[in-house]
Amino acid sequence: MSPRILGRPEIPEGYGVTEEGAYLPWADVHDWLVESTEYWLATTRPDGRPHVVPRWGVWMDDRFWYDGSPQTRHARNLATNPACALHLESGTTVTIVEGSSRPSDPISGDLGERLSAEYSRKYKRLGYEPGADAWSGEAAGGMCVLTPEKGIAWSRFPDDMTRYAFD
Repeated sequence: MSPRILGRPEIPEGYGVTEEGAYLPWADVHDWLVESTEYWLATTRPDGRPHVVPRWGVWMDDRFWYDGSPQTRHARNLATNPACALHLESGTTVTIVEGSSRPSDPISGDLGERLSAEYSRKYKRLGYEPGADAWSGEAAGGMCVLTPEKGIAWSRFPDDMTRYAFD
């Protein structure tokens, strides 16, 4: 599900964004999403106030998979409004993905194995190595999945700012 390039983001005059120049290849953005260990997730509280939280997770199959308790503030926000935004930690090599996030069905089999391996690759040094069955039952920690709808990324502001759409 690689996204389509839509062009440049709509940015007010004065920022130097033009239609000339190269677009940022999705392969670069994909690599940043896969290799990142720190992500910021923005949700909206039921009263309309914003909420932002750092998350660990994995980018796999063009979606962001992250786990945690359904009692957390961001999970409760998403239960009433699944719209959210994901941002990588950097403010210079920027990736912003917007979409919706929902709890996954219980996970086992090949998907559980792949998620476990990727979490372990990224977070073992920090003491987190979930097993392949960590998300397979009701008693297991909750796994959520963010399905992207659109994104913006750049590595050389404003020259390669690129807007993407996920179909």
